[in-house]
Amino acid sequence: MEPTRGGRALLVGMSLASAVCVAPVPSLSTAGAAAPAALENPYIKNGRVVYVTHCAACHGDRGQGDGASAAGFSTKPSNLADGRLMNPLPDEFLVNIIRHGGPAEGLSPGMPAFAQYLGETQIHDVIAYVRSLASPPFAPVAAPTVVIVPGAPRQPIFFSHLIHAGKYQIDCQYCHADARRSEYAGLPSVERCMGCHKIIGAQDNPEIGKVHDYWRRGQPIPWVRIFKLPEFTYFPHKAHLRAGLECRTCHGAIERMRQVGATTGQSLANDLLNLVGLKPPPRPLTMGWCVECHRRENAAPNVKAPLDCVTCHH
Repeated sequence: MEPTRGGRALLVGMSLASAVCVAPVPSLSTAGAAAPAALENPYIKNGRVVYVTHCAACHGDRGQGDGASAAGFSTKPSNLADGRLMNPLPDEFLVNIIRHGGPAEGLSPGMPAFAQYLGETQIHDVIAYVRSLASPPFAPVAAPTVVIVPGAPRQPIFFSHLIHAGKYQIDCQYCHADARRSEYAGLPSVERCMGCHKIIGAQDNPEIGKVHDYWRRGQPIPWVRIFKLPEFTYFPHKAHLRAGLECRTCHGAIERMRQVGATTGQSLANDLLNLVGLKPPPRPLTMGWCVECHRRENAAPNVKAPLDCVTCHH
């Protein structure tokens, strides 16, 4: 009987875990060699066949981006064996790229779409095989998932937080540098984007080409605003950062969002539920939500999150 997807994931996870238990963790210089125990898993074994047929020419036999065709690309194919970069990526992200190509996630069209050539089982099997190459090893129980926010707006450039904050784990304050010193988090200037993208992806990624266009014209990128508090509310980012609050506490798991969005502020539905006495939990970034957070923080020793009205309304 064909196992369910959950059963497949469990079997793959057990094989990867057993491979980690019976073999020492390889160094990055030896990454890319699937452990023998992992290759005994039928899904990983099938995935290796798919990989050799469709992927090795660019990504190399060991997944290190050094295949025979790699030299022809302006941007080197991803090193699929570097667990530091691959392990934070959700399976859904990898599935989308394999199925629809790099542009589906804001990446180079050098990664083609394989939806016409590979079925769902083959796609999941090749991902299982790629996961088995990772060093440090991939831990299935810690696999992240993509966060999809209904109604997330389309931005002028497909900027992927999944890649920047998830894969490369770039600190939020590298781009939003004003958060630690002002009321507003701020947005990165085009010059800051170009600090990396003068080289990275400059020749073969249309989305990065858009950044270059704004830079040549001397224009800021017209990002669509997501988070907005009422004008009568004072919210300083710097005070919250100094208190050790993580950005995701208020903004959600942005590092796992394909398109950033938020469901915040007052809503008629919540107001009606409160009106009839049902007391629903307050929606994010409303006054009740903020007050509840301050009360929770004050339960910890030596924490004094203010509750006075004048703190936010003055």
